[in-house]
Amino acid sequence: MSIGLHNLKPALGSRKKRKRVGRGNSSGHGTYSTRGLKGQRSRSGGKSGLKLKGFQRQIQQIPKKRGFKPHKPKMETVNLRDLEAKFKDGDIVTSEKLVEVNLIKDAKNGVKVLGDGKLSKKLIVKVDGFSKSAGRGIVEAGGSMELIAN
Repeated sequence: MSIGLHNLKPALGSRKKRKRVGRGNSSGHGTYSTRGLKGQRSRSGGKSGLKLKGFQRQIQQIPKKRGFKPHKPKMETVNLRDLEAKFKDGDIVTSEKLVEVNLIKDAKNGVKVLGDGKLSKKLIVKVDGFSKSAGRGIVEAGGSMELIAN
Protein backbone atom coordinates (compact mmCIF):
# COMPACT_ATOMS: atom_id res chain seq x y z
CA MET A 1 0.00 0.00 0.00
CA SER A 2 1.42 3.36 -0.96
CA ILE A 3 1.40 6.33 1.43
CA GLY A 4 0.21 9.61 -0.03
CA LEU A 5 -1.73 12.71 0.87
CA HIS A 6 -4.98 11.01 -0.09
CA ASN A 7 -4.78 8.36 2.64
CA LEU A 8 -3.12 10.10 5.63
CA LYS A 9 -4.74 9.52 9.02
CA PRO A 10 -3.99 10.92 12.48
CA ALA A 11 -2.04 8.71 14.91
CA LEU A 12 -4.08 6.39 17.11
CA GLY A 13 -5.19 8.11 20.33
CA SER A 14 -4.30 11.59 19.14
CA ARG A 15 -7.93 12.55 18.40
CA LYS A 16 -10.26 12.44 21.42
CA LYS A 17 -14.02 12.01 21.13
CA ARG A 18 -16.19 14.95 22.17
CA LYS A 19 -18.10 14.60 25.47
CA ARG A 20 -21.79 14.84 24.54
CA VAL A 21 -23.61 15.52 27.80
CA GLY A 22 -27.37 15.23 28.37
CA ARG A 23 -27.97 12.71 25.59
CA GLY A 24 -29.45 9.90 27.67
CA ASN A 25 -28.06 7.46 30.24
CA SER A 26 -26.66 5.05 27.67
CA SER A 27 -24.18 7.74 26.60
CA GLY A 28 -22.62 7.64 30.06
CA HIS A 29 -23.33 11.35 30.55
CA GLY A 30 -27.09 11.37 31.08
CA THR A 31 -29.30 12.26 34.12
CA TYR A 32 -27.14 14.94 35.83
CA SER A 33 -24.93 15.56 32.77
CA THR A 34 -21.69 15.45 34.82
CA ARG A 35 -22.87 18.38 36.98
CA GLY A 36 -23.57 16.53 40.20
CA LEU A 37 -26.75 16.74 42.28
CA LYS A 38 -26.92 20.13 44.01
CA GLY A 39 -25.23 23.47 44.26
CA GLN A 40 -24.66 26.54 42.14
CA ARG A 41 -22.69 24.73 39.48
CA SER A 42 -25.43 22.14 38.96
CA ARG A 43 -28.04 24.74 38.01
CA SER A 44 -28.49 26.63 34.78
CA GLY A 45 -26.71 29.96 34.76
CA GLY A 46 -24.74 28.98 37.85
CA LYS A 47 -21.42 28.26 36.21
CA SER A 48 -20.44 31.84 35.43
CA GLY A 49 -20.08 32.83 39.09
CA LEU A 50 -17.49 30.18 39.81
CA LYS A 51 -15.43 29.99 36.65
CA LEU A 52 -12.24 30.72 38.55
CA LYS A 53 -12.69 28.51 41.60
CA GLY A 54 -9.14 28.68 42.89
CA PHE A 55 -8.69 32.34 42.06
CA GLN A 56 -10.46 33.86 45.09
CA ARG A 57 -7.41 33.89 47.35
CA GLN A 58 -5.25 35.46 44.67
CA ILE A 59 -7.82 38.23 44.20
CA GLN A 60 -7.59 39.03 47.92
CA GLN A 61 -3.81 39.35 47.68
CA ILE A 62 -3.80 41.87 44.82
CA PRO A 63 -3.10 45.35 46.27
CA LYS A 64 -5.67 48.08 45.73
CA LYS A 65 -4.66 51.03 43.56
CA ARG A 66 -4.88 54.42 45.26
CA GLY A 67 -4.92 57.95 43.93
CA PHE A 68 -4.43 58.92 40.32
CA LYS A 69 -1.67 60.20 38.09
CA PRO A 70 -2.72 63.14 35.93
CA HIS A 71 -1.81 63.04 32.26
CA LYS A 72 1.33 64.89 31.33
CA PRO A 73 0.36 67.70 28.95
CA LYS A 74 1.73 67.35 25.43
CA MET A 75 3.89 69.95 23.76
CA GLU A 76 2.50 71.92 20.84
CA THR A 77 4.16 70.94 17.56
CA VAL A 78 5.15 73.00 14.53
CA ASN A 79 6.67 71.73 11.27
CA LEU A 80 9.40 73.33 9.18
CA ARG A 81 6.95 73.89 6.31
CA ASP A 82 4.81 76.05 8.65
CA LEU A 83 7.82 78.18 9.61
CA GLU A 84 8.68 78.54 5.91
CA ALA A 85 5.17 79.83 5.13
CA LYS A 86 4.71 82.24 8.06
CA PHE A 87 8.13 83.84 8.68
CA LYS A 88 10.55 85.99 6.65
CA ASP A 89 14.28 85.53 6.21
CA GLY A 90 16.18 86.55 9.37
CA ASP A 91 13.17 86.46 11.74
CA ILE A 92 13.47 85.35 15.35
CA VAL A 93 10.92 82.60 16.03
CA THR A 94 9.69 82.28 19.62
CA SER A 95 6.69 80.54 21.14
CA GLU A 96 4.94 83.93 21.56
CA LYS A 97 5.36 84.71 17.86
CA LEU A 98 4.03 81.27 16.94
CA VAL A 99 0.86 82.08 18.92
CA GLU A 100 0.59 85.49 17.16
CA VAL A 101 0.71 83.92 13.67
CA ASN A 102 -1.81 81.22 14.74
CA LEU A 103 0.50 78.21 14.32
CA ILE A 104 -0.20 77.11 17.87
CA LYS A 105 -3.01 77.86 20.35
CA ASP A 106 -1.06 78.09 23.58
CA ALA A 107 2.62 77.87 24.52
CA LYS A 108 2.24 77.01 28.21
CA ASN A 109 3.10 73.30 27.70
CA GLY A 110 6.06 74.05 25.46
CA VAL A 111 6.67 74.01 21.72
CA LYS A 112 8.56 71.45 19.66
CA VAL A 113 9.69 71.91 16.06
CA LEU A 114 9.37 68.84 13.81
CA GLY A 115 11.21 68.28 10.54
CA ASP A 116 8.32 67.83 8.09
CA GLY A 117 8.83 70.05 5.03
CA LYS A 118 11.78 72.07 3.81
CA LEU A 119 13.18 75.34 5.12
CA SER A 120 15.04 77.79 2.85
CA LYS A 121 15.08 80.88 5.11
CA LYS A 122 17.65 81.76 7.78
CA LEU A 123 15.63 81.72 10.99
CA ILE A 124 16.68 81.98 14.63
CA VAL A 125 14.39 79.52 16.41
CA LYS A 126 14.03 79.67 20.22
CA VAL A 127 11.66 76.96 21.48
CA ASP A 128 11.48 74.09 24.00
CA GLY A 129 12.41 71.19 21.71
CA PHE A 130 13.58 70.10 18.27
CA SER A 131 13.50 66.80 16.46
CA LYS A 132 16.80 65.72 14.90
CA SER A 133 15.53 66.28 11.37
CA ALA A 134 14.20 69.75 12.29
CA GLY A 135 17.54 70.75 13.76
CA ARG A 136 19.30 69.52 10.63
CA GLY A 137 16.89 71.45 8.39
CA ILE A 138 17.33 74.73 10.29
CA VAL A 139 21.13 74.49 10.30
CA GLU A 140 21.26 73.53 6.59
CA ALA A 141 19.19 76.63 5.75
CA GLY A 142 21.77 78.77 7.59
CA GLY A 143 19.67 79.47 10.67
CA SER A 144 20.29 78.73 14.33
CA MET A 145 18.38 77.12 17.15
CA GLU A 146 18.20 77.70 20.88
CA LEU A 147 16.62 75.47 23.52
CA ILE A 148 14.59 77.25 26.17
CA ALA A 149 14.17 75.66 29.58
CA ASN A 150 10.44 75.48 30.27
